[in-house]
Amino acid sequence: MADEPSVRRRKAEPKSNDSPSSEPVESETEVLKEQIPKKPKRKSPQERLDDDAAYSTASLCLDILRVITFIGLAWIGLSYLISNGETYSWGISDPPKYLKPEWWMKQFRGPVYLTPIELSAYDGSDPFKPIYLAINGTIYDVSSNPRTYGPGGSYHYFAGCDAARAYVTGCFAEDRTPDMRGVEDMFLPLDDPAVDKYWSKEELEVLRKNEREEALKKVNDALRHWVEFFRKKPEYEFVGYVKLPEGWPGTEPRRPLCEQAAKGRKKRVVPGHEGR
Repeated sequence: MADEPSVRRRKAEPKSNDSPSSEPVESETEVLKEQIPKKPKRKSPQERLDDDAAYSTASLCLDILRVITFIGLAWIGLSYLISNGETYSWGISDPPKYLKPEWWMKQFRGPVYLTPIELSAYDGSDPFKPIYLAINGTIYDVSSNPRTYGPGGSYHYFAGCDAARAYVTGCFAEDRTPDMRGVEDMFLPLDDPAVDKYWSKEELEVLRKNEREEALKKVNDALRHWVEFFRKKPEYEFVGYVKLPEGWPGTEPRRPLCEQAAKGRKKRVVPGHEGR
């Protein structure tokens, strides 16, 4: 038996109950396929028509009611906010300018050009017209301040005209004109032989030239102050421009300095003699 060349094979052991199941195992590809959501089936035209028919009249009425409710609440809320709690129904006693039709008309019509005669019709005497004033050729609507610029107001002289000269001289009644010629004289010293003798003729000429340049600068600065005042006031709306005749102001005589402005002129002061 020991010489037998063949080797016996050991029989396979029987599988225990703990061994893996003999059922086939799903591959990873099949598992992934099951996890991917399937695309919905495209409905046929008839099915879509059936779905539309299912949208009942009651549902449509409910959606309309929701929209109307939202608009109503928004209407009430905006009225309360814009009126600062005054009203819920837009009955504002003094509505903002963007709620006034005339304000929107102004935005689309562009600047207005008025002659001095046409501008005079807007001085506040007509309650159905706005109050306009002009300064240095630019027209503003000052209707928001009728107590000041309307009839009886302290600055009614400025309404219905371009009174640029009066803003500088302070002569409201006399200088209701945009003609600024000679206004610089109010800032020039008075000539006095007893004082001027301290300068030679050449020195006096140079001095007078410098004094006039300084006076013109003061006039320009004073006028610019009022121009900027009206330009930056949000309640005073820009309207347009004054249309002056060709050749103006050369077509009119030169105006004298008004009495109030002339009274402010002083004699020239000699250096070293200040206060004497």
